[in-house]
Amino acid sequence: MNKKPTNKLPIAVLISGTGRTLKNLIEKIEADQLDCEIKIVIASSKQASGTQFAEMANIPIQIIERSQYETSEGFSESVFQECKIAGVQFVVMAGYLQLLHIPDAFKNKVINIHPSLIPAFCGKGFYGQHVHESALNYGVKISGCTVHFVNNEYDNGPVILQKVVPVLENDTPQTLNDRVFYDAECLAYPEALQLIAEKRVKVVGRKVHIS
Repeated sequence: MNKKPTNKLPIAVLISGTGRTLKNLIEKIEADQLDCEIKIVIASSKQASGTQFAEMANIPIQIIERSQYETSEGFSESVFQECKIAGVQFVVMAGYLQLLHIPDAFKNKVINIHPSLIPAFCGKGFYGQHVHESALNYGVKISGCTVHFVNNEYDNGPVILQKVVPVLENDTPQTLNDRVFYDAECLAYPEALQLIAEKRVKVVGRKVHIS
């Protein structure tokens, strides 16, 4: 049996909106179901209401807005500088809508979750309800989520794990969104992070091997 690490994995969580993924991770950590420590939450907007969950959990918060930087490279550098200062080892994108340029020091150390089964309904412009609208319009019978490493393209990094949910005849984008989130994302993200915390994830080319 694999032993859990004695030290918790220090992570940063990046948010842009309501922070429901952040809330889920905080709850899993507090329930001793996830061996991570959130050292900092970085929001891309002052309007990101999800910062309330960081405040309630006494987690430091930084607001870094893209509009304050002339280039995306400068913006990305500022984000990762805050991560370095906080001493994090992994960066978790949780409903974060900004494209980041990943520095070499964080290669295969940034992960994201996407509300579809990549490579379906992903890439630039595919986020939130747009993903579920596209899935329903296409007529797919299953959907789900994908946890993946982040590179410098939208939804393009190696896949860590995926979870599947059914698409029902009477689904709307909102009902499908809720099913994907509660029945897939809330399970998949903590599971993937726990595998990383236990040092069981290895990236070889485009493939992720889990021991």
